[in-house]
Amino acid sequence: MEKDPTYFGVKEIARRANVSIATVDRVIHNRTGVSEKTKKRINEIIKELDYQPNILASRLASKNIIILAVLIPRVSDETDFWGAPLYGIQRAETEIKPYGIQTITFFFDLNDENSFEEQANLILEKGVNGVLLSPSFIAPSIKFTEECRRLKIPFVFIDSNIPEQHSLAYIGPHLFKSGYLGAKLLTYRKETKGKILVVNISKEIENYNYLQIEEGFRSYLKENQLNFEIIRADIKETDYLSVAKNLTQVFTINEDIEAIFVTNSRVFSVATFLENKHKKDIALVGYDFLKENIQHLNTGTIDFLICHKPEEQAYRALMALYQTLVRGQQVEKTQYMTIDIITRENQEFYQILPV
Repeated sequence: MEKDPTYFGVKEIARRANVSIATVDRVIHNRTGVSEKTKKRINEIIKELDYQPNILASRLASKNIIILAVLIPRVSDETDFWGAPLYGIQRAETEIKPYGIQTITFFFDLNDENSFEEQANLILEKGVNGVLLSPSFIAPSIKFTEECRRLKIPFVFIDSNIPEQHSLAYIGPHLFKSGYLGAKLLTYRKETKGKILVVNISKEIENYNYLQIEEGFRSYLKENQLNFEIIRADIKETDYLSVAKNLTQVFTINEDIEAIFVTNSRVFSVATFLENKHKKDIALVGYDFLKENIQHLNTGTIDFLICHKPEEQAYRALMALYQTLVRGQQVEKTQYMTIDIITRENQEFYQILPV
């Protein structure tokens, strides 16, 4: 009966390094208990032999299940944005499941901070090995990730970041540059006069995400000496009636608004308001490839959509946890996604979900 060739590889590495097979195994799987000098020597021999460990065989032999938790908003009647990340998670889960990895998804309500805290506590009670999360609520996200760090549970952020929390990785947009691009699209060939409305529609107005986007937006105007008057509207109630009520108040005071920039995917609410008020001549730029947004893009109410590949963000995030926990590999700390510009002319060729 043939022996596993992987064993011969490890045995040869151990012989050349003059160490035990167990020591080589610790290095291969990135476990503690080996001096830096010995680890360096073993890694040099591994490189010399071009040794590739049989990860699948190793995982099957261990019989230890690795549990990964996913903490993201649920798809709601207000927005289906989170359907795309969920598909990315499912795609990655299919690839890593044979390696003894179980993925459990915990959903919270974007309009209810308590639901985030409840789901985060369930994850901690479950005793998971790694976490993928969207830090939609800043304070509870900080509290949760600090507890993860205390328990030595690696976590990856998607969509938005909290830099000081020392995550394993952030996989998402370069928020500043995304806002910078938004200003360029909105003011392209516009005369330097009039008013621009920046709209934030979120329970978490002070979210790092929106602040960075708005900073990038304002920086573009400043660097290019575009002296538009900037009006800011912060709308914490995200249903359409609340959005319309707030925008009506803004337009009552500022009738000469020429352009609007919405800092997240809820641009469809602003588009609906403009259509209802017969103000389709106002330039409008916002975020994300949602069916509601595409409808308004096709009617011409929305001029441009900026997209950050949410499905790919989630896929890469789950794979980053796999690479760390199973393969013992280091992952890139910050992985910025491409910034895509979607127009009425190219939207039919842009697909983030399977047909």
